[in-house]
Amino acid sequence: MAIVLYYHPFSRAANAVWMLEEVGVEYELRWVDIMAGGQKSPELLALNPMGKLPTLTDGEIVITESAAIALYLGDRYAAGRLAPALDDPLRGTYLRWAFFTPSVMEPAAAARTSGGEFNVRAVGWGNYDDMLAATESALAKGPYLLGERFSMVDAVFGGTLRYFLMFKMIDPKPAITEYVARLEARPAFQRSSARNAALMAEHGLKH
Repeated sequence: MAIVLYYHPFSRAANAVWMLEEVGVEYELRWVDIMAGGQKSPELLALNPMGKLPTLTDGEIVITESAAIALYLGDRYAAGRLAPALDDPLRGTYLRWAFFTPSVMEPAAAARTSGGEFNVRAVGWGNYDDMLAATESALAKGPYLLGERFSMVDAVFGGTLRYFLMFKMIDPKPAITEYVARLEARPAFQRSSARNAALMAEHGLKH
């Protein structure tokens, strides 16, 4: 099996399982015991010097960072279906919100949660309120970020919003909660949830 996802359910790799299920390719989950520091093993550090999950290999190709994994899988295995073609006018919107997620959403929410103070003119993510307004604007035309069309960017953007809601890192605005609920109803998401739950049970983990 060519695709291997280095995995633990208490990491962003759990969301990458959803990405793989959406694409519909065969893959192997290789368990990494992050509780015992397995993410810093020589094997994983050779692939990802950050020693973090998710890390995905596809043959000799190594991809890290959740957004990069989603874009790679979409382009490689679902081009034109889950990833707009290079000449598709929606390609710009697709890339825009894929990169907005880790570069603006995550740091703005984390800064607010931690109480960190930043000069909004000096950091790339601005502030929480502006991030929230931009997030709601992205969802305004729904039901997905590309309108009627689900794409891999929804797995990045929506997976992050789902995490924020779980840990109360974002205000549960109706547009956000309804969007996340639509994503959770998808068959591929349901399959990934079942697989994550089964592996948690197998390794004696609880939510």
